[in-house]
Amino acid sequence: MNNKNLLLICILISCLTNGVKSQDTNLARIEYAYIPQSKSDNVYSRFRFSGNYPIKMNEKGAYLVMSFEYRLNSLQLNDDVIIPDKNGLEEFHTIGFEVGYTYKMKNNWRFGAKLGTRLSSNLEGAGIESDDFRYAGSVFFVKSYGEKTSPKSARLILGLRYASPASINFPLPIINYSKRFHPSWSYALGTPKTSIKYFFNETNTLQAFVGLDRFYGNIQNNRVFIDENGETKTAENASMLVINSALGYEYYFTEHLLFFAYGGYTLSNEIRLRDKNQENVLILNDRNTFYLRGGIKLKL
Repeated sequence: MNNKNLLLICILISCLTNGVKSQDTNLARIEYAYIPQSKSDNVYSRFRFSGNYPIKMNEKGAYLVMSFEYRLNSLQLNDDVIIPDKNGLEEFHTIGFEVGYTYKMKNNWRFGAKLGTRLSSNLEGAGIESDDFRYAGSVFFVKSYGEKTSPKSARLILGLRYASPASINFPLPIINYSKRFHPSWSYALGTPKTSIKYFFNETNTLQAFVGLDRFYGNIQNNRVFIDENGETKTAENASMLVINSALGYEYYFTEHLLFFAYGGYTLSNEIRLRDKNQENVLILNDRNTFYLRGGIKLKL
């Protein structure tokens, strides 16, 4: 497997695993995120581990991709809220597994498709329930121009991703164009991440970006409460959706192993409880706030 082919494989792995990290070429990642809520004692934090393993299927550039992810989402609800029982809402576990397939097309295009499931739940009940699972599918087309380190190298990604259950019941588009237009500069435009990166040297880089972060978890023991309008509400899942702007620093220990640290401020931030139809029943926090994330990656 030469470096150019493996690079394309890892691009597809990262794209199809999350739908939110299309600029990455990660084989493995360990990270910690911390989002204290503005004018609130509530705190969201997350530990995450993910890994990807490509299996060569033939000599024509076809690969089977195995992907695994674990997340521990911590939701510290220290504010006074109208939910009668906050116990059991502190931790949500996410365990995901996906299988993908990718192959070469003509004119430097590559196709990829991926299916998988995630268990995402607070696991407070007697066992695992059907509502703990989410299902997702993705399709992508990747077009590469030039060599990876060339000042004229570029990449176009077009794709769709659908997950169920979700608050938006239709496929979400992934459209991204990235280019290394100078030995010291590169940029990426589109969804799910827009960024500009400066390369000080082979071991130090700095980037500014706007991107997405999110979590979703089933509440096994639904919470029934009376809202401020006197209406009875039932909370069946919890979620967070963040649009963040940040600066990021990366330090390469070796060519493929690096430390990263990102910090910034959210442009949109919402932590909420939802019913079975994915409608809001209670917004816990919606003020913009600081955002911190860091860890270690193994990548090409």
